[in-house]
Amino acid sequence: MKRSNVTDLILVAKLAKGLKWNDLAQAIGLSKEWTTAALLGQMTLDAAQATTIGKLLDLPAEAIAALQVVPYKGSLPTAVPTDPLIYRFYELINVYGTSIKELIHEEFGDGIMSAIDFSMDISRVADPKGDRVKIVLNGKFLPYKTY
Repeated sequence: MKRSNVTDLILVAKLAKGLKWNDLAQAIGLSKEWTTAALLGQMTLDAAQATTIGKLLDLPAEAIAALQVVPYKGSLPTAVPTDPLIYRFYELINVYGTSIKELIHEEFGDGIMSAIDFSMDISRVADPKGDRVKIVLNGKFLPYKTY
């Protein structure tokens, strides 16, 4: 079973059962951010996690097995995203990416922020002018080493 088919099954079952991503995350004891990424095909679940999700969503055995295979990471169908929400992140990096890079290098030196040793938190912040989206990205700094 192709991983994209598993994602489709998950999305249909989640909707049919009226579940939220956080419900699925709580079932396996992980964050809603990581769990969502995993169930959309970007992370690997262990056998216990995959089995729990499979039972909650009534997934077939082959889908449960597919959740345990290391995925091909990267989910955007085009180089420039067309989905409006995802495009805004692309735009954000186009506008602020060089500033983020400069500030990280000034503070930490030559290196990168890990997307492997990483966590993310997405939350709502109430505001009288309209609620705001707060996204915190927390990645380990990995300096380039000399050799």
